[in-house]
Amino acid sequence: MKSKISSPREIKKIKFDKDGLIPAVIQDYKTNEVLMLAYMNKESLKRTLKLNRTCFWSRSRKKFWIKGETSGNFQIVKSIWYDCDMDALLFKVRQIGVACHTGNRSCFFRRLK
Repeated sequence: MKSKISSPREIKKIKFDKDGLIPAVIQDYKTNEVLMLAYMNKESLKRTLKLNRTCFWSRSRKKFWIKGETSGNFQIVKSIWYDCDMDALLFKVRQIGVACHTGNRSCFFRRLK
């Protein structure tokens, strides 16, 4: 059975890695299409809960970023789930525009042959 995060106090259950990060899979709430993968820390997860829009931690830039803050392609959070080991998150979102910075609907548009 899946578990749903519904409040900031539930964040304590989540297992962040040694760098304080956790992978976040982003999925369309209606179609179940996987849109992207990003990373969060505790603060970006708290910001996501507060804003109801996805907020991530950029590992390369070492700063927070809200999906859509420059592109307008926001993700409205419908629900947040964690896996059986509590070390990965799944966000079901309403995607406004495209999810990928390349202009594709999903970041997963290439198939390995």
